Amino acid sequence: MTSVRDREQDEPRELPEASVRPTDEDPLAASASEILGGPAGRRALTGGHRWWNPLRIMVLVLVAVFALGMAQKSSCYHQGWFLPGDPQYIHACYSDIPHLYTTRGFAADLVPYADSIPEKLSQAPDIHYLEYPVLTGLFMEVASWLTPHGDQPHPPQDFWLVNSGMLLVCAIVVLVCVSRTNRGRPWDGLFIALSPALALTATINWDLFAVALASAGILMWARSRPVAAGVLIGLATAAKLYPVLLLGALFLLCLRAGRLRAFGKTLLGAAGAWLAVNLPVILLAREGWAQFYTFSRSRPTDYGSLWLIIAERSHEPLTGVTAYATALMLLLCGGIAALALYARRRPRLGQLAFLVVAALLVSNKVYSPQYVLWLLPLAVLARPRWRDLLIWQGAEALYFLGIWMRLAYVTGAKHHGLTADAYHLAIGVHLLGILYLSALVVRDILRPEYDVLRQDGSDDPAGGVLDGAEDMFVLGPLPHEPYDEPRDAMDAAEAGDTAYGDRERYARP
Repeated sequence: MTSVRDREQDEPRELPEASVRPTDEDPLAASASEILGGPAGRRALTGGHRWWNPLRIMVLVLVAVFALGMAQKSSCYHQGWFLPGDPQYIHACYSDIPHLYTTRGFAADLVPYADSIPEKLSQAPDIHYLEYPVLTGLFMEVASWLTPHGDQPHPPQDFWLVNSGMLLVCAIVVLVCVSRTNRGRPWDGLFIALSPALALTATINWDLFAVALASAGILMWARSRPVAAGVLIGLATAAKLYPVLLLGALFLLCLRAGRLRAFGKTLLGAAGAWLAVNLPVILLAREGWAQFYTFSRSRPTDYGSLWLIIAERSHEPLTGVTAYATALMLLLCGGIAALALYARRRPRLGQLAFLVVAALLVSNKVYSPQYVLWLLPLAVLARPRWRDLLIWQGAEALYFLGIWMRLAYVTGAKHHGLTADAYHLAIGVHLLGILYLSALVVRDILRPEYDVLRQDGSDDPAGGVLDGAEDMFVLGPLPHEPYDEPRDAMDAAEAGDTAYGDRERYARP
């Protein structure tokens, strides 16, 4: 006799009708699917087995792509990070992780922030303590505890392997959070899983840890849990400084929607979490705690930035770069604030969050290749279109190769490297990639009919308490007519922004 439960397990489970498959609405995904036999049918996702669902499939894909990224570093693993001639640059397999194992005292069991690093060990006259935020320092210390010591032949490489395993968990967290932020689009996380930038940069540094915490914070906000969102954003800011910008985006949206009470809860949660992590270190090791902030403030113009092009093209040192970078950032943020408060329809959280972080990366005085990870989940939430995301990722992949070839050149491998002019071109490509995607996001805000997530009549699936809220504070004139989804979706289809131009699919039921 077959039980009801057994019958349910034997029957294939379908995604809810509201779920969006990439091959249904993305032109590039639909075209690419022809290689595998065409767009997926309604039952193709499960294959007759209830275990298979979008999230589990994407996690398996992510693990495979992450492993490929680790394999890309394999030419450095066996002493390549430490051989003369810098093969780590020639083979584009550099990582900070094995180097900092020794130069920041983890191999010598120094306590981060409390124990001063000898100059001969740090190899930098201005680095006396670990120059990372406190929560990232804890992440590194836990990894050092898990790294075999003693008679192990390659402790720095083992440290990299341990960190890679921990960062893989962080990447899975990012994938899960992005996939669940918008309940109706579970497959949007597939771009995280297949991201070339993730494969190439995930194990260069510890940025994925902060990205995972920030992504979890956005998920909690989307679930209308402002306190939990604030706590996670505060922890993310304790791991890397950039997530504090998410609070700025939330403030603008809550101001426009009259939901400042919810924002206040988030702000208090973020401040409390940040203080809970940082205050003990401030009290016990203030000088070590301050190393990150003093190093960031005094850091000169460095690789990857717009300011490096200006300095090297002018052949003169660029003084006051911190002030210039700050002024440009404030100018860009002012423009984003005006956009948020003047647009005829309130921007989505993913859109505004992407723009403020993109503004930081464009204006900052340094751009390390792993910084692309800061934008990755925000880009998927802001503009989930495969063509546009791949164009941006292609620009970042070119810059990834450009920075290592430039470092190979300046360290002596001139026949393998890039000249200054060629490297400036690589920086320009990277900046244009960010600006291209930013321009599309701005267009989607000003012309909501082009916004992929709003073509079915939705407001802001990641907005939490903002989703569907009426505007209370708008600097421009309020719209006098309701948003017309069928007409606008047809306009977007005529512009080539939908897969088939099916007007009825986007109409409000």
